[in-house]
Amino acid sequence: MTAGNAATTTGTVDVDRSDAAYRGWLKEAVRKVQADANRSADTHLLRFPLPADWGIDLYLKDESTHPTGSLKHRLARSLFLYGLCNGWIRPGKPVIEASSGSTAVSEAYFAGLIGVPFIAVMARSTSRSKIDLIEFHGGSCHLVDSACEVYEAAARLAEESGGHYMDQFTYAERATDWRGNNNIAESVFAQLRLEPHPEPDWIVATAGTGGTSATIARYVRYSQHDTRICVADPENSCFFEGWVEHDPDASCESGSRIEGIGRPRMEPSFVPGAIDRMMKVPDAASIATVRVLEQVLGKKAGASSGTGLWSALRIVAEMRAAGRHGSVVTLICDPGDRYLDKYYSDEWLAGQGIDIEPYRERLTAFLAGAAGLD
Repeated sequence: MTAGNAATTTGTVDVDRSDAAYRGWLKEAVRKVQADANRSADTHLLRFPLPADWGIDLYLKDESTHPTGSLKHRLARSLFLYGLCNGWIRPGKPVIEASSGSTAVSEAYFAGLIGVPFIAVMARSTSRSKIDLIEFHGGSCHLVDSACEVYEAAARLAEESGGHYMDQFTYAERATDWRGNNNIAESVFAQLRLEPHPEPDWIVATAGTGGTSATIARYVRYSQHDTRICVADPENSCFFEGWVEHDPDASCESGSRIEGIGRPRMEPSFVPGAIDRMMKVPDAASIATVRVLEQVLGKKAGASSGTGLWSALRIVAEMRAAGRHGSVVTLICDPGDRYLDKYYSDEWLAGQGIDIEPYRERLTAFLAGAAGLD
């Protein structure tokens, strides 16, 4: 008995599912995704000015300069290569993603690049500018009432359409080559090579999937650096509690107000054992910090950047109090112009009951020479 092109000669069963047209499409799709990386320059490592007599250097890895404007461009490229090479992404079939926005913007770009449909599943609270960017790149948006609903809705859409659920929250930590290959960690250390303190004391990341912190932490250990990794977590996110309590089932009921980071469950791509320290950061501190960042560098950033920068500045304050010299690195995750109606809107802050002034005053005083941020 034979099925398809199976053969049973002398008891051997040979099933060949290769298809010349598909293999041709696959090779071209992989080429296009790799060509995007080849065309893209590295992102800048900016110095955040601190008083020279502190002997501490603070750097911001500016991921907002990627073609799709955020840190998630690296992740989306890796996820598309992973899905293509695994045979999961097929010609004409949609790619579906559960996202809080920025990953979906980048994935819509790569879907358009290789010519497949893209559907983003997001909470209705996602900023309108992100929805516009997804649609600009040819994607469509499926909105749900709560961030907790995105996983099930994305999986259902993939099953109904015959498409592929990308599932960044599961695959982010394994799709990226953490040993090097110009990942974000390797880039940071290369850019620090000629700086006064080329091996940073700390790198501070924030976590949405957890993939970035896992990549940086693994690279640091693999390369035998002494750098430690801190993850800053916003309100309405369970990563901090799950890490402190060693609880992989930690969860919270409401979603984070800081788009792009914080999750209502411990995501599979978050790797607690690779993290040295975590900080819980009030939303008001995150937003106050990006307002101060704009004053200092003339650059608007999303509030997730503020979450990381607040934590980095607290570490700087600790080093200063202990009389230690060295360097600290954190990230600018995405541009602030995506959030003009949220984190840069006093009306939105008032509606949310968020008062950023106490944190802004503490930051201003600290950068002027005050002792600390506590």
